[in-house]
Amino acid sequence: MITEEEFLRNLSKVKEEIQNSCDQHGRSPSGITLLPVTKNWPIDAVHYCKKNGIGRVGENRVQEAISKMELEQDVRFELIGHLQSNKANQVVGRFSSIQTVDSIKLLNRLNNMAEVSGIMQSILIQVNAGKDPAKYGVSMDDTESILTHALSLSSLKVGGFMTIAPYDPENKSVARTCFANLRCLRDRMVERFGFTFSELSMGMSGDLDEAIAEGSTMIRVGSALFGQRKQVL
Repeated sequence: MITEEEFLRNLSKVKEEIQNSCDQHGRSPSGITLLPVTKNWPIDAVHYCKKNGIGRVGENRVQEAISKMELEQDVRFELIGHLQSNKANQVVGRFSSIQTVDSIKLLNRLNNMAEVSGIMQSILIQVNAGKDPAKYGVSMDDTESILTHALSLSSLKVGGFMTIAPYDPENKSVARTCFANLRCLRDRMVERFGFTFSELSMGMSGDLDEAIAEGSTMIRVGSALFGQRKQVL
């Protein structure tokens, strides 16, 4: 695990990169949330974030996140990893937002658990906006039907959309096209349903600039803050 001093240096660099990108694309950093991805790192990573004014972190694995929640109650955890419907009972009410909802089956399970618990669970619809067969997410064509169903459920609140761009470090236009697709889709859904769907969770360490250029409101950053992730055996 890196030291807190190293984390602070990395955090400063990431914030500077966000600022530079915003300057270039005519945006304000105040409109972008930095979500540190603490997956595969010990609880120290969460502590670093909290101590330095970051109250939200992203986790990919349910059990790993829950174990960290038991050690740090004053940070909001968001689920950014694929979620199987049979784990819905473990995540509802624990995660402040579930960003990876991509099926009617999962929507129904989450809504049922939230209803039983008497809470309103925030979610994002994950869209495979880059049409990448290696990525999860509802297709662009099926998004409207999934969203229609989601909006009919009384215990779920749809805050917006999330996507992961195809990995192509040699051609940044691939990521930018993916992000543009999601932004345009969101705009169509706003017109169609009359809701704001203000959250666009898109962009990571390697495609941060492309995401900001296309309207991202949340950047999910792991390696740029914490270095290379340790492998969990």
